[in-house]
Amino acid sequence: MKKIKNIFLLIIIGFSACHNPLMAQEIEPFNKDSISLEVMVGQMIITGIGDFSVISKKDKILQEIEIGHVGGVVLFTKNINKKNPKKELTNTIEALQAKSKFPLFVSIDEEGGRVNRLKPQYGFPKTVSAQYLGELDNIDSTFFYASQTAQTLKELGINLNLAPNVDVNVNPKNPVIGGVQRSYSANELIVAKHAGQVVKAHRDKGVLTILKHFPGHGSSHADTHLGIADVTEYWQFKELMPYKYLIDSGLVDGIMTAHIINGHLDENKLPATLSPSIVNNILRKVFNYKGVVFSDDMQMHAISKHYGFEEGIKMAILAGVDMLMFANTVEEPERRTPTEIHNIIMNLVNSGEISPERIKESYDRIMILKGKI
Repeated sequence: MKKIKNIFLLIIIGFSACHNPLMAQEIEPFNKDSISLEVMVGQMIITGIGDFSVISKKDKILQEIEIGHVGGVVLFTKNINKKNPKKELTNTIEALQAKSKFPLFVSIDEEGGRVNRLKPQYGFPKTVSAQYLGELDNIDSTFFYASQTAQTLKELGINLNLAPNVDVNVNPKNPVIGGVQRSYSANELIVAKHAGQVVKAHRDKGVLTILKHFPGHGSSHADTHLGIADVTEYWQFKELMPYKYLIDSGLVDGIMTAHIINGHLDENKLPATLSPSIVNNILRKVFNYKGVVFSDDMQMHAISKHYGFEEGIKMAILAGVDMLMFANTVEEPERRTPTEIHNIIMNLVNSGEISPERIKESYDRIMILKGKI
C-alpha cells in the first residue's frame, strides 16, 4: 500500500503543472439561479428506453423526458427495428429529443467486434474488434473504422458513443474484456494511441465518446454483471496510464467507472463507482480530470445485489459520479422508471444526505458537455 501511495505522490509532483486543453471551457454553465434542483437531478439520469423498436406516442419514456426526469438514453439491439432499422431508429431519436427541454445524450455501445449494436445484418457497416486493431497497430486503420462508426451514429442522431474501451489486456482470459477481444493491447501505450484515434474520428463527425472502465477492468477474473469482481491481486499500475495520457492530450469527452474492487486504490475495497478514493481523489485530484464521470449500469449485480439500489445511488453520487446509468436490461421486477430514480435522489437531497451543491457540480459538468453536441 505504501508503494502505491509513493507512486501517486510522484505522479502528483510530475504532472501538477500539466494542462488539459479540453478543460479550457468556452461554454459557460447554464444559470443555476434559474434552474431548479429537480431539473438538475433529471440531467443526472441515463436510462434505457424500453423493449420497443418502433416508438409510439404512448411510450412512457416520452412522458418521463417531457417532465424532465431524463438527461440521456441508451440504445440496445432490441431497439433496432429489423425491417426498417435506419428510418425507425432515426424517428425514435427525433421523437425523444423533441420532448426534452435540453439536448439528450443519445448513447450506444458501439465499440466494434462483439460489442456492436448496429449489426451488418441490419444494413449497418461491418466493424472489427479492438483486439484486431491493436494487433494490426496501424492508426490509419483504427481511424478509418472509427470514422465509419461515427458517421453512422451521426446520421442516426446518436451523439454519444460508449467507447473506446481503454482497459489494458492484463488477463487475456478476462470474461468481459480480453476474452471477448475488447482491449487493444496489453501495452498501455498502444491502448492509448488507438483510443486517441477513436476519439479524434468521432469528434470529426460531431459525436462524443466515453473512455471506460476506470480505473481498469482488464485484469479482472469475474464479470461485474453477475457479481463482485475483486482485482486487487491481479491489477497492474499500467491500467491507469491510458487515462492519464489521454487526459493530458485533451482527448477525453467523458469517463465511465467500473464496478470492480481494487484494494490498492481504495483500502475500504468499495467498487470504483462507489469509491471517493478512486473517483474524487485519483481521477479528479491526481489526474486533474474536470469533466463528466458516467457510471456503468447501476443495475449490474456488483452494485445492486451487494449495496442495494438506493444506497448504491447515494454512494455513487457522493463518490463523484455525475451521470448514473440505468439500462433496464434486467428482469421486469428489477426495472426502475426515471421518476422512481429521480424521487430517490431528491429524497436524498431533501434529507441532507446529499447536498444541493453536490448536485449543482454534476449539473454544471453535464451542461458543459452537452454544449458540445
